[in-house]
Amino acid sequence: MSIFLNERSRILVQGMTGSEGTKHTRRMVHSGSQVVAGVTPGKGGQSVDGIPVFDSVKEAVDATGADVSVMFVPPKFAKAAVIEAVDAAVPLCVVITEGIPVHDTAAFFSYAQAGGGTRIVGPNCPGVISPGKSNAGIIPSDITKPGRIGLVSKSGTLTYQMMYELRDIGFSSCVGIGGDPVIGTTHIDCLAAFQADPDTDAVVLIGEIGGDAEERAADYIKANVTKPVVGYVAGFTAPEGKTMGHAGAIVSGSAGTAQAKQEALEAVGVQVGKTPSETARLMRELMRGIRH
Repeated sequence: MSIFLNERSRILVQGMTGSEGTKHTRRMVHSGSQVVAGVTPGKGGQSVDGIPVFDSVKEAVDATGADVSVMFVPPKFAKAAVIEAVDAAVPLCVVITEGIPVHDTAAFFSYAQAGGGTRIVGPNCPGVISPGKSNAGIIPSDITKPGRIGLVSKSGTLTYQMMYELRDIGFSSCVGIGGDPVIGTTHIDCLAAFQADPDTDAVVLIGEIGGDAEERAADYIKANVTKPVVGYVAGFTAPEGKTMGHAGAIVSGSAGTAQAKQEALEAVGVQVGKTPSETARLMRELMRGIRH
């Protein structure tokens, strides 16, 4: 098993005919994903490497049975594009786009929740990969292998580093949830899915300064997660009051600091590494103790 994405997932790419959409469509196909359609209004009837392009998500879904959308749509059009995917009842919408206004994200996330049928991952994220099965987004497919570790991360780059460092053990699924102040799928959503997944034995959780997502994740782990979790929090050296990298990575007073997040996680039994490499080492040691 895997979470959110499997070898049967049928992917459509919103914005496929743009340069980023085309480039990453080819990468997804090369990694073995079933990319069945593209959507660009006004470009219906065209194709990219033999993959048909449609004018609307509904047309694409009706014609191909697509059940995942990956979005490479400019920020000003992203809200309408997500709402279109929700209206077409696409179960999973992966929003890669960076720079979407927070009020737009809040609006389309609320719309998706009201509709009840679409999970949003992102925005400003690298996507979801179930190694060896499917890859929806921009995560490199050749840096790890299938295995039994789950990974949820706010940071795209640290997602890649952790996958690479633990490539000899491998992953069931890796989810880059994005670092914006408002996101669709949270650490908690992924922890719940990994807890329920019989093919995931342990979880790496990567957080960063800003907000209280990691503290809430710690509370959730204490109450609901029996599988071992190893963590890393980026941003120990970040100055107070400055936005760092991601829009959501800002420290206000003592709230949102890396130290506070580390302490919250450690208080519920999560081992937290001081560096990504130390975090990988902790997971490696933990996995040695889990035998199948």
